[in-house]
Amino acid sequence: MNVRRNHTMKKFIFGCVGLVFVLMLASCEDFLELDPVSNGIAVENVAGDSIVYKTGAEVEAALAGAYADFKNEYYQLDYYVNGDAQSDDAYAGADNPANFQIDDYKIDALNSNVSRDWAYLYAHIGKANSVINNVDKCPDASLSAARRKEIKAEAMFIRAFQYFQLVQLWGDVPLQLTEVRTISAANLEEIYPLLYPPRTPLDMVYQQIISDLETAARGVRVTAPHKGYATKGAVYTLLAKVYATIEPHDYNKVKLYCDSVMALGYSLMPQYDQLWDNSQENCAESIFEINYNGGVSDGNWGAKMFRGLDWKKFNVPSNDLVKTFEQEGDMIRFNSSIVWEDVSGHWTDQHWPQVHYPFINKWRNYTEGSDQNYIIYRLADVILLKAEALNELGDVSGAANLVNQIRARVNLPETPANDQASMRLAIEKERRLELAFEGHRWYDLKRTGRAIEVINNVKGENDIPLGYQLTENRLLWPIPQAELDKNSKLTQNPGY
Repeated sequence: MNVRRNHTMKKFIFGCVGLVFVLMLASCEDFLELDPVSNGIAVENVAGDSIVYKTGAEVEAALAGAYADFKNEYYQLDYYVNGDAQSDDAYAGADNPANFQIDDYKIDALNSNVSRDWAYLYAHIGKANSVINNVDKCPDASLSAARRKEIKAEAMFIRAFQYFQLVQLWGDVPLQLTEVRTISAANLEEIYPLLYPPRTPLDMVYQQIISDLETAARGVRVTAPHKGYATKGAVYTLLAKVYATIEPHDYNKVKLYCDSVMALGYSLMPQYDQLWDNSQENCAESIFEINYNGGVSDGNWGAKMFRGLDWKKFNVPSNDLVKTFEQEGDMIRFNSSIVWEDVSGHWTDQHWPQVHYPFINKWRNYTEGSDQNYIIYRLADVILLKAEALNELGDVSGAANLVNQIRARVNLPETPANDQASMRLAIEKERRLELAFEGHRWYDLKRTGRAIEVINNVKGENDIPLGYQLTENRLLWPIPQAELDKNSKLTQNPGY
């Protein structure tokens, strides 16, 4: 047994030495160009120095690096594939087999989107962890105590945001709150469980998310230079979403945090299309928005993934969503959300004719080096979430008032729903039409327990059933096979 153990230890040490060598080479590269580390452990300062950031400027750069990950492939593309193409709002489009699996609820553990999203999210957490754990150790006296608290709070929001993505996609996930700064035979026993962790029970991950957000709420600013930073409004919005998702749902907390957002002075834009015409970025309705300056170094290539005639695009609007807009008579949001073009001679599609083919219309600057911003959270989302909370707490008329506020902006009559059951469906539909293609629909259906019923009854062109066979096991993704192969402590989700 000792011989086998020693052999295993040697293999591990040699592997770690190789990792350190790669990281030492990578340290010559720009901070934001490092490849993601799938286990979320930021390996810092391999020389053993206990001070990771020696100046305030280094701390600020590290926080900027954590914010910059909101511009990686996950948030430029996969965030919307996961939230919209995985729902009844959009078909996968394009020609990517991994996306077809997601669209058809036939994902397997070798799916490339699944493995890369796991890697992106844990790499993002690793960057946030490095800031959280080391900002107070920075010896630079010019970095004030107030700013240190603010930096840590912003990084905690970022970490909580990523963990909320993880638990919605995978359920139980490894909870990593620290980073490894040195690797050697001497600290092998200590770092092994950090590098190869088991899955943490879902309730414990949620406890950490809530703890991070409660701390963040006390430290972040009310306003910032633009909506791309963690502010109290963004933190309260995420808390409301967490309490609407965690089991059992805590609708008193949902209402509390929605009220907290609404008390901060956000307001609906007078016209719905003002949110999407790019004339008023970081507007009064926006709460959290990924900002792009454009060009080679800060362009949003993701917008081009959803619109254009150069190749078949992702997230094609569904027949079912189009029909829902039309049945509701909701032409204002319909025209703001979907645009039609003739794609004859470019490609064919099983769902739509070439001469009348839909594209997402919310991200309208889809040129090379686009400066198109992405709105992640906005007030209408919060208002409808509060309506949901009020309805579940028995205040149907209060919920109706909020729904009608959203409908009035797009010239729709008041909702006919007048009891709790019908109001649930009215709010579900209102969220679908108001927030189409903003990455919310799949998660709304999951957290309300409606995903299986809705998806398995989706119809396509001419009301022909699409034959989806969504099951309870397919509500969560499989743990990536590559992660299982290198970490024997991980277990697979049921059904994979």
